[in-house]
Order: sequence, then structure tokens, then C-alpha cells
Amino acid sequence: MKMSLRQLFAPALLAVALTPLAFTAQADHHDGQGMDREAMKERMEERRQEVYQRAELSEEQQAALNEAHAEHREAVLALREEHQARVAEILSDEEQQALRDAMHDMHAEYRQERGHSGHGKRGHHDDSTHDMDTEEAAAE
Repeated sequence: MKMSLRQLFAPALLAVALTPLAFTAQADHHDGQGMDREAMKERMEERRQEVYQRAELSEEQQAALNEAHAEHREAVLALREEHQARVAEILSDEEQQALRDAMHDMHAEYRQERGHSGHGKRGHHDDSTHDMDTEEAAAE
């Protein structure tokens, strides 16, 4: 069975389309002022369906992609938990907080140098009391 370019690149298209939603969800989680989980899930599902329609994917392909996405999400969450446990073995709670604060400060300085205000495109804010995980801060 020969696959068209559209079918070949559908998973990448889906990933690109859903990535901004993941960052939006993460930003909303941190500031506590975002949309509720149900509304966010609905919005993500609507976007996913739109991507599937534009890519002209079959129902079978859509189901397979949804399953792959769910498996990936579970694997990422498990890896995140494992990483958090390792960080907790290395650093005390106070050291972890100091690391988060230092990364937050450096991020704020970087944003200021680049001319960004305290509020980003997705509602980020300059509040060092938010509960950002060490690895999430390191990724910024």
C-alpha cells in the first residue's frame, strides 16, 4: 500500500498543531486563571478534528493517531514523575525551590532584555510563587 505525502506527514502535522495547545495548557495551569480542564479538552478535541479534516484522514487513521497520542502522553507523564523523584533524591525541598527561583529570575531577566513585559502571549506572569517543576523551568 503506497502512502500519499499527506498521509505520510499527518502525524507531524498533528504534532505541530497540538504543540501550541500544550503550552497554553501549561501556562494556564501555572497562573490558575486559565480555562477549566473540560473547556480546554473540548478546544483541543475541536482543533484535533479540524487538523484531521484538513489532512483528509480516515476514521481508522484518526483512531490510530489518537491512541498513539494517548500512549505518548502516558509515557511522558511517567518519565516526568521519574525525573521529579530523581531531583528529589538530589536536592532538598529548599534547594529545589532555590533552583526554581533562580531559573525564574533568569527567565524574567531574559524576557526583560528582549523587551517583553511581565505578561507573555499566553498569560505568563512574573510571580515567583507559582509551582513550576524544575524540569519545566530548565526547558525555558
